[in-house]
Amino acid sequence: MDAQQLDHAFAALIQSGESFRCERKADFSSKDNKDKICQTICAFANDISDSGQLGIIALGVSNDGTATGLEITDALESAVLNIRGEGKIVPLPSFVVKQQIYAGKAILRIEVAPSVSTPVKFDGRIWVRPGNSTRKASSEDERRLSDKRKHKEQPDDCQVLSHQSISDLNLAYFKTTYLPQAIARDVLDANGRTTEEQLASTKMTSDPAGGFPTVLGMLCLGWSPSDAVPGDYVQFLRIDGKDITDPIMDDAPIHGNLDDLIRGTEAKFTAHNQTAVDLTTAAKEQRFLQYPKIALEQIFRNAVLHRLYLGTHSPIRVYWYSDRIEITNPGGPYGVVNKSNFGNPGITDYRNPNLAEAMRNLGHVQRFGVGISTANKALADNGNPSVEFNTEQGFVQATIRRRLP
Repeated sequence: MDAQQLDHAFAALIQSGESFRCERKADFSSKDNKDKICQTICAFANDISDSGQLGIIALGVSNDGTATGLEITDALESAVLNIRGEGKIVPLPSFVVKQQIYAGKAILRIEVAPSVSTPVKFDGRIWVRPGNSTRKASSEDERRLSDKRKHKEQPDDCQVLSHQSISDLNLAYFKTTYLPQAIARDVLDANGRTTEEQLASTKMTSDPAGGFPTVLGMLCLGWSPSDAVPGDYVQFLRIDGKDITDPIMDDAPIHGNLDDLIRGTEAKFTAHNQTAVDLTTAAKEQRFLQYPKIALEQIFRNAVLHRLYLGTHSPIRVYWYSDRIEITNPGGPYGVVNKSNFGNPGITDYRNPNLAEAMRNLGHVQRFGVGISTANKALADNGNPSVEFNTEQGFVQATIRRRLP
């Protein structure tokens, strides 16, 4: 089927009315309309009917099927695509936007592919579309989506660790700390969801009937995550010099669950990040950190999110020299990201999409796809050079150079 025939097929789908595959929306101007579009993206990604087909949102088409004449601009396309970075739809499904002529007028077609890693949530709630409208998922819908996930090829972070058991997970932490940040209050208050179902719904285990922990479950909830995922720790070295052979001032392997790993490493950043005083370039003395805190956090969290967890015993290495910090994670660029486009704004892909969701739930990610840009801005504002990346098939190394007086 060529592109013209495909456009005609989608036009026929839109014209035939709203269905489990098609939603019409007049505009994107209000928060309510935007939220409803996000809910529908989530529902199409969940594909509760298991059709395996694209879901279509026809933006610029009213409920009665007439084209509204909505102005389709680059700014509108960007606003729709920016949904990706907001981190409210997790794990992020695959969707694209395309302009199309419908009933003689331009509309924006949002195509959403079914996700392999269901359930997908928007704002902590799961949405489904069993017919011609989008609704919140019931507990039975959640069970179906969790069960459906077992039969599809999963990303690394949802691989099942059959040599572990639920007793290896800290269930008290899950109930009191993780769940309230991951699931909307009204959903948590609803009856009928067992702990096992909640673990499966959040991708921590393989099966709502019990099952085994996933890689994600061990990273987030494991009593001792590195026993199950051997490379899941950080090797921190503070070196008194510019060479790995120089004296070691601080040598600390940092272990723990995802939250502990991040907080423990970033506590080292705070402890070693000295404040310098500039008495020469301004009338008053100026104080500054050798490295801006936000830049260190963004680059390190990027390493945690994008690293390879399976098939390696290598940790993330943070080597802090007298003139630079090197953060090295196992696993090279992934998916659409390659050596030539690495770090370019808007170019991102996720080896661990469910870990991205968990990091957002725990407050370690606010927006997706902007970590390197945020770090470079903070470095420039502080007077440091931009981050330097060395990307190879087996690793990514980020070098952050100290601000010089």
